[in-house]
Amino acid sequence: AARAGTATDVIEIAEQQIGIEEGDGGQTKFHDWYVNSPAAKLTADRDGGNIDDYNGASWCNMFVSWVGEKANAKGIGADAWTVAHAKWFKDNDRLGQEAKPGSVVFFSWDGGGISSNEHVGFVVKDNGDGTITTIEGNTENAVKKKIRDKSDVTGYGYPDYVK
Repeated sequence: AARAGTATDVIEIAEQQIGIEEGDGGQTKFHDWYVNSPAAKLTADRDGGNIDDYNGASWCNMFVSWVGEKANAKGIGADAWTVAHAKWFKDNDRLGQEAKPGSVVFFSWDGGGISSNEHVGFVVKDNGDGTITTIEGNTENAVKKKIRDKSDVTGYGYPDYVK
């Protein structure tokens, strides 16, 4: 069996994806993986949708789920919807307010709580000046490294990384 992933593994795998852009119909390798993953059936059943609806859909959370799977990160969850993913972390007592490297960061641009999450990525580091450095999928239709204001963060999900 593969060893369980670390925060460093997740950041390294996410960094390797920087520059990947959407193809035809907004499709990415993250969509291709997600629609064929066990999570897709579970989330489609939960949300009353169809697995094919994930093709070409917003993919920031599919990116996070893909990276978690590739890094063999435990307790990272797999979802296509940021609100449900943040609630999953909360329900498992793994959602907090401290930016830690490798944590899953949830954003709301309108200042709402986790029920208004619109975007997700990974924390690379807390810059100590009210901003964080992140790696995110579906940012301007690509995987990008960004500097984000912590004021836009609704919470941080903490996977069960090996130390």
